[in-house]
Amino acid sequence: MDLKRLKLSGTFEIVPKIIGDSRGYFAETYTTSLFLEKGLQTKWVQENQSLSTKFNTVRGLHFQCPPYAQTKLVRVAVGKILDVFIDIRKNSETYGEWDSIVISDELCNAVYIPHGFAHGFCTLTKNTIVQYKVDNVYSPEHEDGIFWKDDNLAIEWNVEHPNISSRDLSLKSFSDLITPFA
Repeated sequence: MDLKRLKLSGTFEIVPKIIGDSRGYFAETYTTSLFLEKGLQTKWVQENQSLSTKFNTVRGLHFQCPPYAQTKLVRVAVGKILDVFIDIRKNSETYGEWDSIVISDELCNAVYIPHGFAHGFCTLTKNTIVQYKVDNVYSPEHEDGIFWKDDNLAIEWNVEHPNISSRDLSLKSFSDLITPFA
């Protein structure tokens, strides 16, 4: 397994070694010792799963405020997504910048996103199952988000007719965000 640094500080792509044979394949998708070696979170308290039945389903951009902020380890069990994350740490050199990565069941890859990021994704296949570990419990009173199509962020979603919830359509713009992260 390889942990590849991405452009935003603290984010990594997890790329497993896939060992295949006539039966299929085997891939190690998480190893505590490797995460500890890189100084990453290893104490997961909850694992979540979402099913998106439609192609071009957009979920996000979500985050939880302290003291319920969440580090996420996101992978795709079935299908493929464009995973997007935005640095909302006010004192970060990359504050306000975004990055994205394609995650799929075929690649068996994942993305590690620390506290201080808004996160979302767009499904690139039907019937996509996304799983993610988090290091803090869900707290509805501490959840917040940023409008997925914020002009100031100019995220390259490459989606024309998204399937998106009314809640996500009503999220605030990045410029209206009062970030809870130093």
